[in-house]
Amino acid sequence: MMALVDQDSAQVRFPPPLVVLGLLLLGLAAEPAFGLPGIDVAALRPIGLVVGALGAAILASGLFGFFRAGNDPEPWKKDTALVTSGLYRFSRNPMYLGMVLVQLGIALFAQSIGGLVSVPLAVLLIDRFVIAREEPHLIATFGEEYRAYCARVRRWI
Repeated sequence: MMALVDQDSAQVRFPPPLVVLGLLLLGLAAEPAFGLPGIDVAALRPIGLVVGALGAAILASGLFGFFRAGNDPEPWKKDTALVTSGLYRFSRNPMYLGMVLVQLGIALFAQSIGGLVSVPLAVLLIDRFVIAREEPHLIATFGEEYRAYCARVRRWI
């Protein structure tokens, strides 16, 4: 029997920014707690700044697209419009991509192995527990329009 999808929300249980931030903080704290060595490569600091700034710009652009369409970016709220313009032409999830790039930028700037390990964990958790809940909701809400969008635009990049 197929489960019914709640069209009022994606039923996401936790805020994605807290997942990213929490994992980053755990990763940064893991180094002193477990005696992990840092990465002593001075070039990582400016690279981290660039990656973090790029991530913040992508996140801001994604938020702007949502606000312009009248949507609330909180994934547990109902979407009123399917956003397919701006960065959404290239990624179905530019806000999550931006968050993870900010996380990566901070980990690089901090020259932190634990911080770097936290990045793929955040991608995995957001992909499996946020996006995997959002997509059935979006199909139920927008139907064929969303399916066609998925066929032409990748989930992340």
